[in-house]
Amino acid sequence: MRIAAQNAAEEYVVGIDLGGTKIAAALFDGNGLLLNREQMETAGARTADEVVERMAGMVRSVSQGRTLTGVGLASPGAVNSRDGIVINGTNLPEWDNVPLKKWMEGKLGVPVQVVNDANAAAWGEYVRGAGQGASNMVYVTLSTGIGAGIVIEGQLLLGTHSFAGELGHAIIDPDGPVCSCGRRGCWEVFASGTAIRDTALRAMRERDSAIAELAAASGEEVSSRHVFEAMKLGDPVATEVIGRTIDHMALGMANVVHIFNPDRIVVGGGVSKAGDLLFPALREKTEELVMKPYRGTYTIVPAGLKDDVGLLGAAALFHTGKEGIAG
Repeated sequence: MRIAAQNAAEEYVVGIDLGGTKIAAALFDGNGLLLNREQMETAGARTADEVVERMAGMVRSVSQGRTLTGVGLASPGAVNSRDGIVINGTNLPEWDNVPLKKWMEGKLGVPVQVVNDANAAAWGEYVRGAGQGASNMVYVTLSTGIGAGIVIEGQLLLGTHSFAGELGHAIIDPDGPVCSCGRRGCWEVFASGTAIRDTALRAMRERDSAIAELAAASGEEVSSRHVFEAMKLGDPVATEVIGRTIDHMALGMANVVHIFNPDRIVVGGGVSKAGDLLFPALREKTEELVMKPYRGTYTIVPAGLKDDVGLLGAAALFHTGKEGIAG
């Protein structure tokens, strides 16, 4: 399946980012310029029928009467992108096997493409963000968990059932902690923002740390951000926690390099905001772990897009300059 539109700024696409708490929709022209944006809460429209009706209304509103080339939609959960079916929507009750493409096309009368949110973010970074110019790119988001999307030779890799890219659940230690998926030792239990927090909390039971003071001063629960802030202050607990976590991050990154041979790995998510506290050490450790022929063949860079990455990626499914979705 390849998605394309005519190369004209006068053609318009709407991107939708569907989440468990909010829906965002935006109108883009053919050059990717955002022209109009709306956002509303998902609450109050929890069933699939109600949410679809709300999204269709938002498309009509943001398009302001313009004729659309298509609507790209980023959805949480497992998505069969070829058929446009949301198998199960994370944090969306009653979202099991929802034929989202069919329903939205029926309401709007324009082509609709549906991908999961990690794939949308990956495609957005590839087309509009830090992945521009790469031939083969892997996008990794380090946040509550670890998500990923893979672009190979200009095409978004979906896999047979559109489930490709669940790199956070690649097992790196079969005897490791239990993951939210129910298995042991997944990459995300060692290298996500949640992993940083949990490792810090365990360490703080035995040793005093500035992490607790920083969290208290912010009026928040301990998070990975506080751990990085404490590391910047020279806190030994935080320094050890981040060092250990980067070792595990690099182990996963080395696997990514060996499996996909990308020329670029784009790292997004909340943890990526640590910037220079993260990237130099992550690059160095990854380079130590990859086999010699792979050294120097790839770069690890922070994501270029921010909160609207899902919208941009969804809309860019109809971008003219790229191949689209691998079929």
